[in-house]
Amino acid sequence: MRGGGAYFFVVKDNQPRLRDDPFWLFEWPAPGERFAEAVEHRKHGDRVETRRLRASAALAGYSGWPGLRQACRVERTVRRAAGTSVEVAYAVTSLGPEVGPAALLRTWRGHWGIENRLHWVRDVTLGEDASQVRAGSAPQVLAALRNAVLALLRHAGYANIAAGLRDVAWRPGAALALLGLPAS
Repeated sequence: MRGGGAYFFVVKDNQPRLRDDPFWLFEWPAPGERFAEAVEHRKHGDRVETRRLRASAALAGYSGWPGLRQACRVERTVRRAAGTSVEVAYAVTSLGPEVGPAALLRTWRGHWGIENRLHWVRDVTLGEDASQVRAGSAPQVLAALRNAVLALLRHAGYANIAAGLRDVAWRPGAALALLGLPAS
């Protein structure tokens, strides 16, 4: 990759052509196909979560996806008293086989940290998905304003953005202080 960076993309169902290659690779492997594997167990209250990542370099040079060196499959099993659920997802990465499955599993978990810390907050807490603004430059302006609000609240030490919004909504002086303005 130009600039020396690497990518790790979770493949979504809205990318069917990209999703098909890892799907077929892992669901119906060629005879003798071997996968690198890592398993992680975590307990959260009454919930026990197991993540099993399988990785393969078999698609390198085969897939049309630029720079693809490995494909991954994660099976996430969650056991609770009420029952068990299983989710399967796929990813592609420019990271080579020298990056083992345990490191890929940590990278995958880091992706969800970004998803939960940024995208979910923008979509749900700040209502970006519900916005009816779609014309001209207004969507970009609103996105920039949402990013500024997030940056200001995080810089002020708010880990929970919804709580930070409620706090400054009830205390206009605190909102002005975030902007470095004196409260009148």
